[in-house]
Amino acid sequence: MTSTVRTTVNDAEVAKFTAMAEQWWDPKGKFKPLHKFNPVRLSYIRDMLCARFGRDASSIRPFEGLSIVDVGCGGGLLCEPLTRLGATVTGIDAAERNIAVASIHAEQSGLDIKYRVTTSEALVAAGEKFDVVLNMEVVEHVDDVPLYMKSCADLVAPGGVMFTATLNRTARSWALAVIGAEYILRWLPRGTHDWNKFLTPEEISAQLKRNGLAIIDQTGVVFHPLADEWRLSPDMGINYMVLAERPKA
Repeated sequence: MTSTVRTTVNDAEVAKFTAMAEQWWDPKGKFKPLHKFNPVRLSYIRDMLCARFGRDASSIRPFEGLSIVDVGCGGGLLCEPLTRLGATVTGIDAAERNIAVASIHAEQSGLDIKYRVTTSEALVAAGEKFDVVLNMEVVEHVDDVPLYMKSCADLVAPGGVMFTATLNRTARSWALAVIGAEYILRWLPRGTHDWNKFLTPEEISAQLKRNGLAIIDQTGVVFHPLADEWRLSPDMGINYMVLAERPKA
């Protein structure tokens, strides 16, 4: 007798990103916006983890001894710099081609990263736990948001944290993140985002709290066109990040 395992994987979303997989590491390709976005989220992760775990932010490898899983890691744009900062990193993605591209690039870069074609719920079923869970720009692409958020939360070890980054469901996000970014500026391929699947900070916070995590920080992220860069901001109307912790047992 076989049982059906519930999954958060949206096959159409996996196919969408698989089709673009070869361009993950091209800063001028289809993932150019993510390359632009990467520095601000990486600096936020670094600052928050150093404060949380008492690490020296000025050291070369401040994350030595920390285990990190990047859920929906894509081509490894976060996995590689975090590995260089000393963390033991596992990158998982439901798209086999993404993992292949990420693995090749890590090998060429001389980095030891554990890449796996799997899902957060499969890691939970295997009993795995991590000091840090990265849930970055993924939740708006999955099926069954409650199951996905529960599985990510269940991966957080006692005393560990989870970062969640996504897009707010507002009129401004529709105008700028969908119409502006996909149709006018063409930063992203059309159809990259479904505005109806965006989640508000209140909805994300509710999911985190429901699964035993406590919010310890949140921030908006806005684009400054004159400087051509993303910066942290109190404005959470479009892009935002939430940091939550699991209390120590």
